[in-house]
Order: sequence, then C-alpha cells, then structure tokens
Amino acid sequence: MVEVQIRTVAMHEVAEKGVAAHWAYKDNAAAVDPELTNWVSWVREIFENAAEGQVPTQQLLESFKLNLYQDEIYVFTPKGDLKILPSASTPIDFAYEIHSKVGDHCIAAKVNGRIVPLDTQLKSGDQVEILTSKNQTPNPDWEKFAGTHKAKAHIRRWIKDEQRKAIDEGKEQWERRLKKAKVSINDDDLSRFIREKKLENLSAFYLGVRDGKVDADEVIALYLEEQKHPQPVAAEESRIDGLFNRFISTARGVTGGIVLNGTHDNFMHNYAKCCQPIPGDEVVGFVTTGEGIKIHRRSCHNIQAMMKSDSNRIVDVQWPSDNGVLFVAGIRVAGDDRPSMLNDLTHAISSSNNTNIRSVNIESEDGQFEGTFILNVENTDHLARILDKIKRVPGIRGAERFEE
Repeated sequence: MVEVQIRTVAMHEVAEKGVAAHWAYKDNAAAVDPELTNWVSWVREIFENAAEGQVPTQQLLESFKLNLYQDEIYVFTPKGDLKILPSASTPIDFAYEIHSKVGDHCIAAKVNGRIVPLDTQLKSGDQVEILTSKNQTPNPDWEKFAGTHKAKAHIRRWIKDEQRKAIDEGKEQWERRLKKAKVSINDDDLSRFIREKKLENLSAFYLGVRDGKVDADEVIALYLEEQKHPQPVAAEESRIDGLFNRFISTARGVTGGIVLNGTHDNFMHNYAKCCQPIPGDEVVGFVTTGEGIKIHRRSCHNIQAMMKSDSNRIVDVQWPSDNGVLFVAGIRVAGDDRPSMLNDLTHAISSSNNTNIRSVNIESEDGQFEGTFILNVENTDHLARILDKIKRVPGIRGAERFEE
C-alpha cells in the first residue's frame, strides 16, 4: 500500500514549521528579522536531531547556553519552563515574570540549587526557583535592582498602595484624637495650620501621626491656643510671596481699588497681610499712622480686636461695583495623584457657571499632589460652589481658598 500526500507550499509550511511560519511566508518573509529566522531554524534543527537520538540531552542544554541572544537571557523554572528576560535581570524580575503574587511574596531564590541574594544577576541557562512566604511583602529597595518594567511597575504600585493605606490610618487616628478632645478642625483649617507651622502637607501630617512622629494631642493644643491668641499683624508681614503675591496683585488690580464713602478717590490705602482680602470679601478699613487706610476682611481676628479697642478709627469701605466684571480668585487643592485627576478637577471647575481657568500650577510627589488654580469668579458664593464641587472629586483630600 502506498500513501501519497499532496499539499501546497502554504500547507507544507504549516505542517513542518507551524502557523507562525505560514504567517511570515504569507505576509513577507523578507520583512522578518534574519537573525530571528536563523535562530528558529537552528532550534528546529537541534530538536529534530535530539528526537532522532543524535544529540545527548546534556549536550543539547549546553548548546542552548552558548547560542542564545546576547541582549536577552533564557532561564528555566524547576519544571523546565523557559522564561526570557533582559540581560542583567535578577531573581526579582524572574519572580514577577512568573506571577505578580510570586513576586510580592518572594523571600529568597535558588539559582542552580544554591540560595543566592535577590540582587544576583542571572545568566542564560540558569535554573531559578523562587521561595515565597505569605508574610513577605515587596521591599522598596527591590526597585533599585529590578530590571524589567513589569517588576518595577508592581513594586511601585505596591509602595503607593501601602502609602495610601498608611495615610488613611493616620487620618483615622487623628480623627479619633479630635473626637476624644471634643474639637472640630476641618481639612481646610488643618491645611492652613500645618503650613503655618512649616509642615509639608496633609499627607505628610497624617503619616507623621500614624508613625508617631507627630503628636496629635500637641497639635490640637497648639491650634486651640492660636485660636485664643491670634498672632499680631506684624508677625504676618513676611508670609506672602511668589505665586500668591502675583495672584492678589492681579485680583485687586482688576477691580481698580477701594470705594470710601461712596467715592472712588485715589486715597492712600494698603491691604492687611494678616487676612489678605480680595474682591468679593466683606471688608472694613482701619485708619493707620503713616500708611493710610489698611483694608481687612470683616471676619479678620485682628480687625475684630481693633474694633473693640479703637472703634473711632474704623471706616466703611467697599469694593467698586463690578458692572459685570469677574473677580480673580485662587484655590489650593491637595489629593491623590491618579490618572485623569487634572481632567476631573478642570471639569468640576469649568462646569460651574462656565468658569474660566486663568492658570494652573500642580506639583506631585510620592503619589500625592498639591496644586493652585487661578480663576475668574462672579463673587464669593460662586467660589464656594466651585470648592464644593472640587471636594466631591474622588481622591481629593482638601480644597480651600488660596490664602497664605
């Protein structure tokens, strides 16, 4: 009996070399990397020879070790599965190549049967076994010697997640201390207070509380003491600089000054730096010696004290009628640095009465961000509605009027 097979060139390619070979032949064989084609042919040849008993198994493995790509390494699992990694990869890269959970719980590694440090550089032909423990978690130092993007990305993600958890734990501890002390301090007031005390930001504050580096009871006591005895104006004179200085100059310049007794005369006046009034605030004037009239917010602690001690030096002032002109206002925002956060913030702002955003300044570090937005608003009610919308954006930890 004679068996005859009739097949086309395409059928032959699939039968002898697989579907991938047929794809390369059909599309454009010349476009395939010649080095890759030669390597595939070499692998096919030695395995065919091995199947026919011409090449011993040990010799086959040594041949693999000598002929693999120089910019890649080929390592094996204990079961013989092949893993391709960039050169200079370490057991950490190998662990994450197996699975993210293997990488996260990697506690040690065996290379060719011997336990080695996790920063050991692997070589082609190595057999790698990863030892894991359910109690092990990624070490931030791993990122220094991890070579693959996959490993680095998983390590960074774990670090950010852990930091967020730590911040939340610190916030919970802070809120428990507030409740025990029967004190109410919202995020806006707390942000302002910790900036005055030269602390970094809310996230750093919560981490400090959680790690015991910040005494929550001491902070509460300082805050309450400051509320009882507000700092005098002179101590506040040096607080304003940079972006905030430019902002208030622009905001006040748009309105064209202050109205006294219904007239817009060019009388000598300046703005109190303890409360930094801007158009839209309810304001009051205090007649000084040599500095003209100093303009305060009506809610300012200092002017409240002056009204009691020197009421005869208080004068009524107002901002000029806007005549449809928008005021310039600033807001400060802090929260989690996540994808689309800036887009969500700008949408929340612009969707409120079609608010125009004049400028944005954002800084991000360790998964957290702080930023300032300079806006055109109709009045303080308009600004309050914008702040309310921003606080509803997921991941926002605080939003307040831009004040130094």
